[in-house]
Amino acid sequence: MRYTDIAIIGGGLAGSTAAAMLGRAGISTVLIDPHESYPTDFRVEKLSGQEQVGRFLKTGIAESVLRRATFTGENWIARFGRLLDKAPSRQFNILYDSLVNAVRDEIPASVERICAKAIAVETSEERQRVVLSNDETISARLVVLANGLNVGLRHQLGIARKVISACHSISIGFDIVPVGRSAFAFPALTYFSERPSDRIPYITLFPVGTRMRANLFVYRACDDPWLRELRRAPTETLDAALPRLEAVTGPFEIPGEIKIRPVDLYVNDCRGQPGLVLVGDAFATSCPVAGTGCDKVFTDVERLCNVHIPAWLACDGMSAAKIAASYADPVKRACDEWSAAKAFDFRSVSIGTSPYWTAQRWARFIAWSAQGLLRPLGGAFELEPNLLGHSSSSSSSSSASSRSSSSSSSLPSSA
Repeated sequence: MRYTDIAIIGGGLAGSTAAAMLGRAGISTVLIDPHESYPTDFRVEKLSGQEQVGRFLKTGIAESVLRRATFTGENWIARFGRLLDKAPSRQFNILYDSLVNAVRDEIPASVERICAKAIAVETSEERQRVVLSNDETISARLVVLANGLNVGLRHQLGIARKVISACHSISIGFDIVPVGRSAFAFPALTYFSERPSDRIPYITLFPVGTRMRANLFVYRACDDPWLRELRRAPTETLDAALPRLEAVTGPFEIPGEIKIRPVDLYVNDCRGQPGLVLVGDAFATSCPVAGTGCDKVFTDVERLCNVHIPAWLACDGMSAAKIAASYADPVKRACDEWSAAKAFDFRSVSIGTSPYWTAQRWARFIAWSAQGLLRPLGGAFELEPNLLGHSSSSSSSSSASSRSSSSSSSLPSSA
């Protein structure tokens, strides 16, 4: 039996960030993950925007980690084969496994790392028991469940999952190379859909080291034949879906592996669980199209490690009522609700065919065009590409909030 204050199950972005923060704070912590080095995984491939990077900076480890990323200071915005703007950008491009391993390098030696799988968890209001695949047992005051999409332990603990939107979106990642020249003309590019019928919100191209990566997002069913066609003939299928993209990028090819990741939006109801707190995707997923996943992870972990865990360890017990303070945290709840609203808003503005959503798309096109025209005159207003689907109009915001109310209302309250 090993004893610790905090046992973290899962060494992805959320779990590794928590381990680094708690270790730096001098809190006795064990990190449990079956992989000595985090394996290749198609998830986050860039961090961008002042707010998202700002959330990461609050963890205290961002500066060291971001030095390993490829920085892009300008992002071209285009639609209908037209370059609309060359927007200043604060974009850090790094593949997910490289990001997680960079975070792991910031974990102090005082944090014990166990390369094993947690196979059982027993919780109580005092101490928690974690059984590992290597026959070891951990006794901890608190278990932080950060094992992402894995469901085994949550099923064992009786934690119910509510699916808000099945296969809400699909993320597709691949390398892209120019044809007939050594490099693309743009430092990074976001190209928005030409037709709602293609069910594509946008494609984003960005450098990671010497490679140009592409992240394509679609709203389709998991068994849609279009996805099989994309695997079979990627360049031709993409060209058919976005026929004027090449007018901005120049000729290109997609030479290598294509990774496809469907995303369900869900939230886990962990009310009533003593001694256990869920963070990141273990608690609730986000839509990659909206680009809010890292915001949620960094907010969850920063509030937990900087605010709640120090307060919980300062007094006896780990009751469910005590743990509820984390889920009721106003900063966390605001981030969760904003992320959920943005997921549904982006989907509607991308594929909605009503006059309202058609007008919204044209309004955004005009706004980007105006920004590009004003920029040389010093009068541009800054819009980030992943904010395009989150309208500033009160009617759109209210509509998005109502569409996501089932998601936000299912989050645990302070009661």
